[in-house]
Amino acid sequence: MRTHFHSLPLILFNLSLLLGQSRPDPDPLQDYCVADNKSEFFINGVPCINPKQVSSSHFVTSALSKNGNTSNAFGFSVTATNTVNLPGLNTLGLVLVRVDIAASGIVPPHSHPRASEVTTCLRGLLLVGFVDTSNRVFTQNLKPGESFVFPKGLVHFLFNRDTREPALALSGLNSQNPGAQIASLATFASKPPIPDEILKKAFQITAREVETIRRNLGG
Repeated sequence: MRTHFHSLPLILFNLSLLLGQSRPDPDPLQDYCVADNKSEFFINGVPCINPKQVSSSHFVTSALSKNGNTSNAFGFSVTATNTVNLPGLNTLGLVLVRVDIAASGIVPPHSHPRASEVTTCLRGLLLVGFVDTSNRVFTQNLKPGESFVFPKGLVHFLFNRDTREPALALSGLNSQNPGAQIASLATFASKPPIPDEILKKAFQITAREVETIRRNLGG
């Protein structure tokens, strides 16, 4: 097999472009960029207010102090900091999330396409885990004060092992907008729906089972 060495620079250039797309949020070019949530100008992020208008109040929030509503089919609630409740977060490449999980509740298998996540159990007993791209599962029981990391983009879950008491966790993610996609909802409750034939073959189930799962998930 002949190797065309003259094409090597082009290959390396294309590879550098691909790797460049996998970087986390870009570093800010100034001390801070407090979000201007009233601006109608749309960019990849949020425009900044004039630095002379910045105050300490832009860097503090009580959004995570309130209990989340876990009255849903899965029994969990996620409350995240964002550029609305914490404008000083803008361009810093991180977000904090409060996770409330009812007794026997679950944060179902999901992924964050743009961020890795570190979760710390604050109250209760959690079973957490993720699945790597070779379909190997890594699980761990967490007690209060213990933490677990979920690598970027991999499917992961949190389950409250306590059948009587709720659990509470705090997660940090290394993106201002990590994104979140629950696997079951993306598959069975998408709009418009994925064709039945695709789901029947992918999951080896019948049309009636597809209909039942869709109905249970609100699809």
